[in-house]
This record gives sequence, C-alpha cells and structure tokens, in this order.
Amino acid sequence: MSAPRAARGALKKATKTPARAAASAPKPASRFPIADSTGPPILPNRANPHLKNPPVLPTASETTTMSPRVMTILGVSALTVSTYIGYLYASYSREVKQSQSLSVPHDVSDRYNHTAGSFDADIEMSEKLMRMGSKRAALIHRAHGNVLEVSCGTGRNIPYYELRERRGINAQGRMVQGCRSVTFVDLSPEMVEITRGKFEKQFPDEKVRVEFRVQDAAEVPRPGFSVEGRKQEGYYDTVVQTMGLCSMPDPVKTLKHLGTVVEPLKGEILLLEHGRSHYDWVNRVLDNLAPAHADRHGCWWNRDIGQIVRESGLEVVEEKRWHFGTTWKYVLRPARTGVELEKS
Repeated sequence: MSAPRAARGALKKATKTPARAAASAPKPASRFPIADSTGPPILPNRANPHLKNPPVLPTASETTTMSPRVMTILGVSALTVSTYIGYLYASYSREVKQSQSLSVPHDVSDRYNHTAGSFDADIEMSEKLMRMGSKRAALIHRAHGNVLEVSCGTGRNIPYYELRERRGINAQGRMVQGCRSVTFVDLSPEMVEITRGKFEKQFPDEKVRVEFRVQDAAEVPRPGFSVEGRKQEGYYDTVVQTMGLCSMPDPVKTLKHLGTVVEPLKGEILLLEHGRSHYDWVNRVLDNLAPAHADRHGCWWNRDIGQIVRESGLEVVEEKRWHFGTTWKYVLRPARTGVELEKS
C-alpha cells in the first residue's frame, strides 16, 4: 500500500471516532424537568415557591377555636357593661321622674345661701375637666378700668384679675390695661364674704379701690365721682358676669340694666355662661333634670343664653361656644345710635 493511500485511511478513522463518541454520550438534562407517570409534576427550580410548595390552609375547626379563658373574659366584660348601662338608665329614669314631680319656683337664687360653704368643692372637679380656668382667665384679662363684677359668687375669678391700671397696647389693641377699681356684687351675703376673704388673701397689700356689696345686679347704680366737690355719675368700663344668668329671675331685664351702667362708646360686658346645647338630645337631658338641678343648686341650666342676649338688645362683639354648645362666651356692648357712632 502506497503512503498516500495509508494516510487517507488514517484521516477517515480520525473523523469517524468523535461522531461515534458524541452519539454514545448521554443526552443533557432538559431545561424543564419532565415528570414520569408515577409522581406529581415537577416544576422548574426558578418557579414561584408558592406554586412549588403550596401552603397548607387551616381547617374550619382550627380557625374558629377560642380559648375558654378568652371566652370567659369577654362574657364577663359584656355582662358588666350591660349591667352598668342598665344601672345608668334606671338611675336617669328615677331622677327624671323625681325631677318632674318637684314644684320649683322660678326664682331659686336663695339656694346659694345654703350652698355657699360647699360651692367650690362641688364644682371644682367639673370645672377642671372642662378647663374652665383657662376660659375664665381669658375673659377676665379683657377687664380694665373701673370694673363691676355681678353674680360674683365665691370669687372664682379673683386669681385672674390684673390690678393697677397702666397704659399700653394689648392683644385687642387697647391702650388702657389693668383695673383701676373692682366692685363685687352678689345677692348672697355668704358668698360675698367668701369673695372678700379670697381677695384679701390674693392681694394682701393691694391699694386698688375695691368694694363688696350684697345687691341685686338689676339695681346696681352707675359709679359716682367728685368734681370740684360735686358728686357726678360716671360709667363702668367693664362689667363681668360668669355663670350668673342661670340663677336670675329676669336675666333679660338684668342685661338691659347692665347696658346702662357700662361706658356707652368703649365699655364692654363680658359673659361666661352655661345653658342650652347645639344638640336636641342634650337639651332633652337638661330639660328633664332642670327642676331637680335648680332646686339643689339654684341654677336653671337649660336656659337659652343666645335668646336672652338677643332680647336684651345689646350688641354682640364676640361669641364662642364649647362643650356641645352648653358653655357660652359673649363680649357685648351697648347698642349705639347714629350720633354715638359719629363720636366714636
């Protein structure tokens, strides 16, 4: 055999050997596994794990099971709440029945002679919860010049007075600040004495002129002053009344009178009162219990303060309400005529 022929034979053997090796080699695994007929379908490794291993859902009995301790606590709580609500309703019904059976006079101002000693203790907690201290303070800070406080009660406004008149501009743009004099008036002699004691304790060394009178607010005269030995009538710069319209036999008449003793052009009447609400359901409660409350505390707490102010004819400068509308604040002044408006 010639050399060229032998070389071609060896080249053919070399090219056939890789082909046979490739044919006999095992086939690579498929990209997506194929399940056999005996088992569940096999998902690829990169498939959603929730699909690959689906979660086991709890049975109905497992989801509704509640421990006996929790059920006992819930049952006792529900029983307690329902019992308490029933007690409140029964107490309210009993109070309403008793209240409606009372014959209470329209004028209950004499009750304060009996409650003066315990008055502060009786209302202290309710005033704190209602934050009445800050509301009293904001009202009294407007008082300036010669001040008249009617229905002063036990002097709960005394801590907020700023005595000694001075010149300066306050938040309301007023030039005169502080009180030149203060006159406290109430129908109850016992309450006037309590007010006197509080004032002397609060301002032991104060030289500002102060008076304490047992008098009807509807009969307070204009203040007098002397000019060249002759006594003349003047006006109060500020009139203050807090929680007083509820106990007056004729609150409209009283407000009209106060409008005649305050300075016509720049004087102010400051009111902080309680009365009817924005809401009918609250007013029903107030109406149902009003006789008993008036007989016990000397206060008709269901009066329409807005209606009283409108009937007085005074001009409303500012009005605010809180606590479901049962707490009223008013800044009033006398209604001015055309001539008075030109002077101002």
